Amino acid sequence: MEEKYNREKDREAKEKAFLRRQKAKEEKVKKEEQCRFEQQRAQEAEDIHFMKEAFRQAKKAAKLSEVPIGCVLVRDGKIVARGYNRRNTDKTTLAHAEMAVIRKASRLFGDWRLEECTLYVTLEPCPMCAGAIVQARIPRVVAGCMNPKAGCAGSVLNILDTPGLNHRVKFTKGVLEQECSELLQSFFHELRKNDKKNEK
Repeated sequence: MEEKYNREKDREAKEKAFLRRQKAKEEKVKKEEQCRFEQQRAQEAEDIHFMKEAFRQAKKAAKLSEVPIGCVLVRDGKIVARGYNRRNTDKTTLAHAEMAVIRKASRLFGDWRLEECTLYVTLEPCPMCAGAIVQARIPRVVAGCMNPKAGCAGSVLNILDTPGLNHRVKFTKGVLEQECSELLQSFFHELRKNDKKNEK
């Protein structure tokens, strides 16, 4: 009887220990999920904050009658370079918003590698800018809206994530998408309206 009693006690102890381990595992998983959720929320808030600044830059381009595209480059939670489209103003194909911030940041850091930066831009980068982003080793790009006719982060091509290249970029899209899209649509609507007036 005593032996049987001891076996049952031993079995109960093992079951309790197993349940404790299971509970501990479940709590650990829950904490990890909560931590990931909080990190994601914090990242989303940060992305919105910096995209608002890129949007302000885009408005500067609009004031110059340029296609309203704005960009900022962020390192360690701080904006290190700002830029906006000045192609017509500067009379050069190279005067895109992304090219401006890459040039400014490289000058600031004294290095062509921008490996600890995140680039925020209101419109998906074109082939030239996507190529420059890869060459500058920028690890992450956040875009407002996509560019179905010339975008190279997935729309037409995906230069930012091409397996054969020596650097691949993490891409996030759709941050302040409506605002960025509406600003571009409004600009081109006004442009077409003015063209019609000039035709008359």
